[in-house]
Amino acid sequence: MSDITWHLPDPERQPEFYADVASKRLVAFIVDTILIIVICLLIVPFTAFTGLFFFPVLMTVVGFAYRVVTIARGSATWGMRLMAIEFRASDGQRFDLGLAFAHTLGLTISFGLPILQVISIVLMLTGARGQGLSDLVLGSVAVNRRAAM
Repeated sequence: MSDITWHLPDPERQPEFYADVASKRLVAFIVDTILIIVICLLIVPFTAFTGLFFFPVLMTVVGFAYRVVTIARGSATWGMRLMAIEFRASDGQRFDLGLAFAHTLGLTISFGLPILQVISIVLMLTGARGQGLSDLVLGSVAVNRRAAM
């Protein structure tokens, strides 16, 4: 097969892997953002409250680190785990540190250039696999986790 995603579930034959993933990603993003805000608020007193002056930068740095670490450790952020979804690479494997870093970098760039974020959202809502822009570039997908046996 010439399709690099042949290791991933087929959205036509196995739609349950992709069912409601876009809406679950939105809820997971909200949960993760709340967690990142709480972490940043806990950090601010240790900066002698100067962290309030550069809070958006602090949020970006903490959010980047949070996403890379949680995705590298379990192929999903804590919000994604709560929503029972996870990332899979084009070979069907879980994300490693390098792929977690690349995906998070793509997300951060998309936030910096809102048109890319809009394109990513449209792709998630219209594509068969619900892939965002970073997912398409990396050949990865977010799927519903299999039930634990």
